[in-house]
Amino acid sequence: MKLRHNQAVFVMVLVALLWSTAGVATRYLDSARSFEVTFWRALFAAISLLLILPYFQGLAVFHKIRHAKAALWISGACWATMFTAYMVAFTLTTVGNVLVTLSVGPLLTAVVARILIGYKVPLRTWVAILVAGAGMAYMFAGQVGSASVIGSLVALSIPVAAAINWTISQHAHDQGHDLDLVPAVMLGALLSTAATFLLAYPFQASVHDITLLGLLGVFQLAIPCALCMVCARVLHAPEISLLQLLEVIFGILLAWLGANEVPGTPVLLGGSLVILALVANEWIGWQLRGLSRAAKNARAQ
Repeated sequence: MKLRHNQAVFVMVLVALLWSTAGVATRYLDSARSFEVTFWRALFAAISLLLILPYFQGLAVFHKIRHAKAALWISGACWATMFTAYMVAFTLTTVGNVLVTLSVGPLLTAVVARILIGYKVPLRTWVAILVAGAGMAYMFAGQVGSASVIGSLVALSIPVAAAINWTISQHAHDQGHDLDLVPAVMLGALLSTAATFLLAYPFQASVHDITLLGLLGVFQLAIPCALCMVCARVLHAPEISLLQLLEVIFGILLAWLGANEVPGTPVLLGGSLVILALVANEWIGWQLRGLSRAAKNARAQ
């Protein structure tokens, strides 16, 4: 599946829209709660990925998992953490709190990469981290003493796991290793399913709940993840980071329109600071890289 640049941008917008449906969908569950929500979604996602990934990579994907090195299993554990915490967080706090917390992922990745592999963080990114941190602090301060703060802390484990995941991949490529972490997505879904099976017992989900969570597993998780992999072959990392931010906007709007979950002032103001910091950081970086390429081309001529 080969895409042109404009097609990849459109597909990433669609991916962000599909990802954003999880929050509003949880508001229509009858009786499934906490880990059971995660179990059913992860189970259907795992089944779907067992079909989707062999379609893209052939049966070699199973060979990669069977002979995997530690990096693939660590990445799989990171994906499992993300899959599990994502749905649990939605059952503990508002959609807006979860999505704004997730949006700090690119900045957390820079910090983790600095700590683990010595990545040099540009000054503009440190400024963005400080601004986004202020936005997060303001949002969290409004939740002190309420149950929502627990949900936000659970959600915070998602960008932390993502940061470790991307740092592992970056380090492997810097060392010249051809590390394919795509199978780790499927491995993460399988690990999440296994980890939440006993925690989800006794099962209380209705047929309506299982159907809804099954649709999420396929169309909110498995298919968007596969499409994102395709887009990653065409789009640069900054482009993907910016397009992924649409999930925050789409998710809050869907919860607002579909479940009458109006975001509070701390979420709107704190979230605006976080997104502004992210967009400014990526845009400045994009411009600097463009000027650098232009200067190199001028010298070459």
